[in-house]
Amino acid sequence: MDDPVNDNGTSGQVQLDEIDKAIIRELQLDGRMSYAQLGPEVGLSQAAVRQRVQRLTDSKVIEVVAITDPLRLGFTLQAMVGVRATGDLKTLASQLAEVVEFNYVVVTSGRFDLLLEVVCTGPADLLELLDTRVRMLGGVVSTEVFTYLHLEKQSYAWGAR
Repeated sequence: MDDPVNDNGTSGQVQLDEIDKAIIRELQLDGRMSYAQLGPEVGLSQAAVRQRVQRLTDSKVIEVVAITDPLRLGFTLQAMVGVRATGDLKTLASQLAEVVEFNYVVVTSGRFDLLLEVVCTGPADLLELLDTRVRMLGGVVSTEVFTYLHLEKQSYAWGAR
């Protein structure tokens, strides 16, 4: 049987069949589901589903991780930081991606050149981060902070619908 997860030659995308998509949907509901439970849900044996999950993981289609609630861990401030920059945006994005406090770094078009998402213990923590890790980088022209007042939804369930 051909491998259902294979490179289709476009931008590193992988093609998924319906069983792969079903596996992803189930793991998005419960990432701790055993292969013995997962197999019957998607119509495969335990061994076959283990192989499929391994292929999806090896090809970087999925990563099964624990997701935390920052508020329950003492992080009281969440924000998106818009960055206006000059020069090589990919290099600047790469530098910012090395900052562990940022959980999201993306090069954009429009008003900002980059968007950064951060979770902090409070305003002093955010100010320290901006002053010592962002604004001092070459190419950063300005920053604008959008503090989250209320997070209604955060979902990681894309790609398998």
